[in-house]
Amino acid sequence: MSDQRLYDVIIVGGSYAGLSAALALGRSHLRTLIIDSGNPCNTQTPHSHNFLTQDGNAPSGISALAKSQVMRYPAIEWVSDEALSARKDHDEFVVTTKKGDTFLASKLLLATGLKDLFPPIPGLKECWGISVLHCPYCHGYEVSGQKLGVMANGEMAIHFVKLITNLSKEVVLLTNGPSSLPEEALRLLKHYKVTLIQEPITGIIHCDGQIQSVNFAGRESLPLNALFTRVPLAQQGELTKELACQLTDAGLIATDEMARTNIHGLYAAGDCCVPQRSISLAVASGTRAGTAMNMELFDEAMPVSDAVLSKP
Repeated sequence: MSDQRLYDVIIVGGSYAGLSAALALGRSHLRTLIIDSGNPCNTQTPHSHNFLTQDGNAPSGISALAKSQVMRYPAIEWVSDEALSARKDHDEFVVTTKKGDTFLASKLLLATGLKDLFPPIPGLKECWGISVLHCPYCHGYEVSGQKLGVMANGEMAIHFVKLITNLSKEVVLLTNGPSSLPEEALRLLKHYKVTLIQEPITGIIHCDGQIQSVNFAGRESLPLNALFTRVPLAQQGELTKELACQLTDAGLIATDEMARTNIHGLYAAGDCCVPQRSISLAVASGTRAGTAMNMELFDEAMPVSDAVLSKP
């Protein structure tokens, strides 16, 4: 095991939120370590949208450019490794990696993203981010006017249908089993001429991630160009449990307006704590966390009493 090394801030996760936070810290000359396992959730996504100056660029290209800019600052270091465990020891956080290295810091930022929990539908995972899409704002425009499907039930189905019918006149709702939609929702489907298919989905036929058709149990296959859906999500790894992070009802890390968690000195940014998954929001979240940690570190290093501040 290597010698323990002390930093001002350790950032677990070197994607958009982590890099954005590091940029704010590095520009303030704060010793910052980024630990990244190199496994972003949008690996398969060919293009990113809805992010000013980067619309249409590949997510991997955006993060590569960001990393090259961030790593110009001497105060920032990068370790390609997986953070396996983390704990708070008095006023310091201790992070241990898969390779057996141990790092210490006054502040810790979790920018670990989320893990997609795919349902057991053959072909869905292979199409994820390519033609099986989670966000109409990020990917809807590119499939406008095509034959689109929505795989959802209940309130989420109506949420998606309202957005997708603005993109195409050919929309099919797949509930993957008996519908739980109320009468009012069924009338909405009829108004927008959305076909409802309740048969269970048995698989997605595709070519290199591009949907060709959806297969069902008990009816003929359905040709589609794209399918919108949401899948269950979970926090990456065990760090949130080890650190006793408070989670929201949706399973996200609970933070305040300054990205602080329920543990003093522990912050979170990006998808792991932000309800909407997008690059632009992850970047904004990282900037907020980076500036908040920066201010807290300087406040702790140079405490000023109210009496001093009140003097003329």
